[in-house]
Amino acid sequence: MTLEAFLKSVKNDAMAPESLSPELKALWLTKAKQWEAAHDIAQDIPSRMGSWIHGLLHAIEGDFGNSAYWFELAGEPSIAEDAIDHEWERIVKANFA
Repeated sequence: MTLEAFLKSVKNDAMAPESLSPELKALWLTKAKQWEAAHDIAQDIPSRMGSWIHGLLHAIEGDFGNSAYWFELAGEPSIAEDAIDHEWERIVKANFA
């Protein structure tokens, strides 16, 4: 799947495509406002990317202390509430790099 196809799917599809990696599925579910399902996936991704996504999810829920912990594990700077959408885009693009 390409970045463009992923972004189109997020906007137009009712369900996440079957072929998505766990990272992209968690990000897809995040945009679909399915926080619990996205969190369940992210917390089981034992990598820098999993920590980065996990940090984003805690920022979305407003738990910026927990979010900062996960961002630090990922080697990324923590974010403010007004940067959540931008950070989601950064993480998505990093998955296609």
